[in-house]
Amino acid sequence: METFAYIPSPSRGVIHLGPIPLRGYAFCIIIGVFVAVWLGNKRWIARGGRAGTVADIAVWAVPFGLVGGRLYHVITDYELYFSAGRDWVDAFKVWQGGLGIWGAIALGAVGAWIGCRRRGIPLPAYADAIAPGIALAQACGRWGNWFNQELYGRETHLPWALHITSSEGGRVPGYYHPTFLYESLWCIGVAFLVMWADRRFTLGHGRAFALYVAAYCVGRGWIEYMRVDDAHHILGLRLNDWTAMIVFLLAVLYMVLSAKKRPGREAVVEPGAPDDETDGAAAADGAAEAGEAPGAAAAGSEPEAQPEAAPDDPAEDESGEVKDGAGAAPTKKS
Repeated sequence: METFAYIPSPSRGVIHLGPIPLRGYAFCIIIGVFVAVWLGNKRWIARGGRAGTVADIAVWAVPFGLVGGRLYHVITDYELYFSAGRDWVDAFKVWQGGLGIWGAIALGAVGAWIGCRRRGIPLPAYADAIAPGIALAQACGRWGNWFNQELYGRETHLPWALHITSSEGGRVPGYYHPTFLYESLWCIGVAFLVMWADRRFTLGHGRAFALYVAAYCVGRGWIEYMRVDDAHHILGLRLNDWTAMIVFLLAVLYMVLSAKKRPGREAVVEPGAPDDETDGAAAADGAAEAGEAPGAAAAGSEPEAQPEAAPDDPAEDESGEVKDGAGAAPTKKS
C-alpha cells in the first residue's frame, strides 16, 4: 500500500560549523532545559519565591539528570555497549541518543535536593513549581529522536506516518508510527493538565509533581507498547511498561497519603523571599505602632484637674465645737 502523506525524516541529524558539530538531538535537549527553567521560574515567583532560584537549583539538577538518564539507558541496554563486537566507549556518547527519563528524573531529583538544601527550600515545593516545565522539556527533547531517526513504532500507512530513510543500526526504511510525536503531544497535554489542576485544587507538598508523574506514566505505557526497537521483556511486556506501571502506582499512592497528612499548600516556599520580608516588615510595623500608642496617649493628654474640696459650711474648731457662720453660741458635738 502506498503512502501519499507522511512526516519526512531529516536527511541528517548534525551539521558542522567548521570543526564544531551542531547536533539536532543536543539542541532539542538544550531548548527543553531553557523552557523548563523559564516556566518553573514564573511558577516559583507566583508561589512567593525569588526570581532566579529555579535556575540556581537547575545548575545542580540538570547535570545529575543527564547522568541519571544516561546511566539508566546504559544499564537497561548494556548489550549495546558491552557485548561482543561493541565499543564500551560509545556509552559516553550521549549525543548519539539514549537517555532514560526514569533515571533522569530519579538522579535529577537528587541534584535538586542538594540545591534546595543549600538554600533552605523544601524540595516538594520546588518540584511542584517545576513539574509542568519538565513535561514541556520532554516534549522538546522527543524531537531529538526525530533527528536521529529512532524510537518509532509499528509500520503504518496513516497520513502522519514517519518516513524512515536510514538503514544504520538495523533500521529498515519504511513508514512507521511517529511515537516520538505521540509522546511529545502527550507531554504537552500533561503540562497543561498539571497547571490546570494546580490552580483548581491548590496542589502542594509535591502533589503537582506526583500528578505529572502519574499522567506521564499513563501515556508512556501505551506509547511504549507501540514501539518496535529492541528492549528487554518481562512476562511479554517491555521493561519500560513495567516501570511505568510501578511508578504510576507510587505516584498515586503519594498523592493520596500526602493529601491526608498535609492538605493545602506551603505558606512559605522560600525563606527571606520578598513576600515573606514584606509580611514580616508589616508585622513589625504593626507591633511598633501598637507599642507606641499607650505612650503617645500618655504624652498627649494632661491629667485632669481634681476639683478642690469645698469647705464645710459649718466650721469645726480644734476643740470639736461647731460654730455657725454667724458666730452663734457653740454647741457640743455628740
